[in-house]
Amino acid sequence: MEKKNKLLIVITVVLVFVVATYFAFQNKQGALQTATEDDSVELTQDTAPAQVEGAVVTTPISYAQALIKYADRRIQLDKICQAHPNIVTYKDNTGIMIDNRSAETRTVKIGTTFTIKPYGFKIFTLPDIYLKSKTILVDCGQYQNVATVLIQE
Repeated sequence: MEKKNKLLIVITVVLVFVVATYFAFQNKQGALQTATEDDSVELTQDTAPAQVEGAVVTTPISYAQALIKYADRRIQLDKICQAHPNIVTYKDNTGIMIDNRSAETRTVKIGTTFTIKPYGFKIFTLPDIYLKSKTILVDCGQYQNVATVLIQE
């Protein structure tokens, strides 16, 4: 009788583990699908060799992938259009992530004007420059100069 109880406990634990793993995987898939809507774009030298200065080109990448790839090159726009960080320095031809962390569609101007859906993002490639440094101001909706991007050669 004792062996039957142990077997029953082991089977129950395995079943609970399998069901929990299944639901955890389903929740993860749902989160990735939400983050990979058509607002996600990527522009890199290896995927777009004929880049246009200050371009935003549509090539799908998930939000999770973008967070990893652009971890040190991301500007977040919060619910009141404030940029975090608000002063950054990058080299020209660098792809940066503009990350909308609000429930509203944002119109962003960073040389080029584009929209970002709620909780979406865009990857923007900083233009080539011929000076030692150049400043680009970022506008978000009606707010001007929410971020300053210093571009170096």
